[in-house]
Amino acid sequence: MVIATLLSVLFSWFLCLVLIRYARGHAHEYGEFLPQRFHLGAVPRVGGLGIAVGWAAGLVGVIAIAEISGANSEVLTLPGRLEVWWSLVLLPPVLGGLWEDLSQRLSPAIRLSLTSISALLAIFFLDLSIQRLGFAWMDVHWSAWPMLGLGLAFVAVAGLPHAFNLIDGYNGLAGTVATIICVAVAHVALQLGDRPLALMVLTLAGGTAGFLIWNYPRGLIFAGDGGAYLWGGAIAIACITLVQRHEEVSPWFPMLLLIYPVWETVFSIYRKLARGGSPGVADALHLHQLIYRRIVREVFHDDAARRMLTRNNRTSPYLWGFTLLSVIPAVLFWRNTPMLMGFCMLFVLTYVPLYLMIVRFKVPRWIRRGLHKHEIGRPGRYR
Repeated sequence: MVIATLLSVLFSWFLCLVLIRYARGHAHEYGEFLPQRFHLGAVPRVGGLGIAVGWAAGLVGVIAIAEISGANSEVLTLPGRLEVWWSLVLLPPVLGGLWEDLSQRLSPAIRLSLTSISALLAIFFLDLSIQRLGFAWMDVHWSAWPMLGLGLAFVAVAGLPHAFNLIDGYNGLAGTVATIICVAVAHVALQLGDRPLALMVLTLAGGTAGFLIWNYPRGLIFAGDGGAYLWGGAIAIACITLVQRHEEVSPWFPMLLLIYPVWETVFSIYRKLARGGSPGVADALHLHQLIYRRIVREVFHDDAARRMLTRNNRTSPYLWGFTLLSVIPAVLFWRNTPMLMGFCMLFVLTYVPLYLMIVRFKVPRWIRRGLHKHEIGRPGRYR
């Protein structure tokens, strides 16, 4: 398992290096004035390809080593090889995301259709379903309507790729969040003896780590839609599979584990609809963007690109810490449904006031570092 993860890191690192060197041409077509753009210069947005190849290399390496040595591969699982089915399921959104990264020509509707196809394939080939909610009295009624479990699994696999794409705004942000979540899933899977599932997410974490070497802090390559869709789809499948295979795991474990990207997406949809806009139109009012603009401010450097890069890098650690506040209790209480539900509610009750506080320029003194004097205490309104 360690060898597979290291192979993933190595292959991802090398391919990302090649992409940085030879794939800059397409980056010039990425609009200079898009609201979600927070960097200067042409940076390749095809890091998702490096992550995918690194992930695949780790799994293939384990299989090759096992066959050469005559041992049983850790990736084998009934009714077939797990990595083959996962690759088939994730192929449509990942390829579509890579095409969007190269061309910027796929509409939000088409991208949503591709992740929906992926969800249908996952339900059909991997037999995914959320069969319980964590309470015996409720699960009796829930199991009587199998379509509810299938529908919830569909929403999770189709929606989480877009949630990761939404938080993928700054160097190291989405990649580190994905890595933390993968390690958490692997930790619980290993405690339950589910080595194939642990291997799947650890090699994905390895592929992401190889990419992050170039992405943070230098910002030499971005994951793009292809990388975000790979993270979201693979992690959604892994979480549902973990709960489905092991009754000891509360279905609220993945909910708390993923509460940051999930709630960021839900809140953003509500916010845009409340303002009379479309949820599919990008804006610059997500939490990470507000932190960038209103908390991480003063960077003194003669070069504009260097100033923006430094501020970009200082934004991600705020959200890493925010993610750990949900991941740590999820790992500690992965069996305890009431505790997990309580922490989910606590996250929501923390997120909303924090967001409104930043929007209204009412940031506490201890996190005001870098705010301009004329902005401190400035009245604001929700917009």
